[in-house]
Amino acid sequence: YRFCFFFFFPVCTVTFLGANAEIKFTIPVGKLFTYELMRETFQNDFEPLSKLYAGRLNDDPMIFKCNLQNFPDLPEWLRFTQRHPFDNGFLYGTPTSPGKSIIEIYAINKRSYETARHILVIKIVPEKILPYQAEFFIELREIEKVLPSSVQDEIQSDLQKLWGTKALEIVNITNALDRGGRVPLPLAGHFEGVYVKVGSEQYFSECLLRVLTPEHTKQCSAKDKGGKDKIWSGCLFCNIPSNCITWCKTELFDLSKEKPAPPAPTMGPGILEDVMEFNPPESPPSRDYFPDYIVTVIVPLILAIILCLILGYVMFGRREGMYNKTLQTPVLIQLHHHHTIHDNTDELRGMAANRGVPPPLSTLPMFNSRTGERAMPLQSDSPSIPLIMAQQSQVSNMWRGGQIQPAKGSSPALGMNL
Repeated sequence: YRFCFFFFFPVCTVTFLGANAEIKFTIPVGKLFTYELMRETFQNDFEPLSKLYAGRLNDDPMIFKCNLQNFPDLPEWLRFTQRHPFDNGFLYGTPTSPGKSIIEIYAINKRSYETARHILVIKIVPEKILPYQAEFFIELREIEKVLPSSVQDEIQSDLQKLWGTKALEIVNITNALDRGGRVPLPLAGHFEGVYVKVGSEQYFSECLLRVLTPEHTKQCSAKDKGGKDKIWSGCLFCNIPSNCITWCKTELFDLSKEKPAPPAPTMGPGILEDVMEFNPPESPPSRDYFPDYIVTVIVPLILAIILCLILGYVMFGRREGMYNKTLQTPVLIQLHHHHTIHDNTDELRGMAANRGVPPPLSTLPMFNSRTGERAMPLQSDSPSIPLIMAQQSQVSNMWRGGQIQPAKGSSPALGMNL
């Protein structure tokens, strides 16, 4: 009993918790394989008890990641597409050689960030290739809208009428963007386009054979210049307008005729023919690189030195300096503002201590704050001391000529209070 209990418990645990599901397919070579990744299936893996108790499943956005086991990408013949996280994904393609492929499918829940993993085992068996194949371009379709089995049946039914046989199978479906098509504008009525390739054991119908005529080639050339795609009379079999084909992009493939094998390579003895003694070419003559060195290094260096010298002369050689500025400016003008600030400060402090004082002397023109004497105003339009160079020399001349008398207690040389 103990052995049976331990054997039964792991099996039930794996089944109950939803272990990695393994799905197996057996497909022939040269036939279209399509597998739809249903979001509802993976949603059930994320919430195994939600449908049992709540009676419903959440509609969470999901993205799928598919790759060949132990490899980062899918096999060469297999493709994956998913337009939006709320859409189902599709694996599709046509195998070209027998073998076995193990595909890992990871579903990522964008709401809860949970992941689920499924294993898809595809066994490819050999089968005879259909000898007569034709490829059609459906302009008003996109790859996600063609891969569902119901849409494939509609397209296959229309092509069976065009071919004139029921023994018709879809060989491959390819997105036009994978064939070098242009990305359409994001507007209504613009589609990427899809190439659908079908095959049959029966030879091509009369409508299909018209594609090989020179008249058809001429009409397609006129269409490239702005004409319309002409539909042959009696060859229109599309019940749904979006399933109608573009005749100018239709191609026929006759695989019943075996292509001649390329000629086998001729096997030689493996020994080179006896020729004359090999004389290696002489070494090229030596080249003098000194002129190149002068042009590329010395000349730019000399120009840089000249520019530095000119810039240094402009920056330092043309400056007058503080000493020259001091000599050109009279001492009175230099120290007048300094003493005026101190005098005004003392006066404002005295006014702050006693509010009942006469108007401050600073409001009177040309006064001495220490003696209270008023001086003769300068011959200027402004009562302030001029600072312009021309007025400065005029003030200096007036001091020297005695027109302006210094205040008591000041030096005539300095023109300031001592």
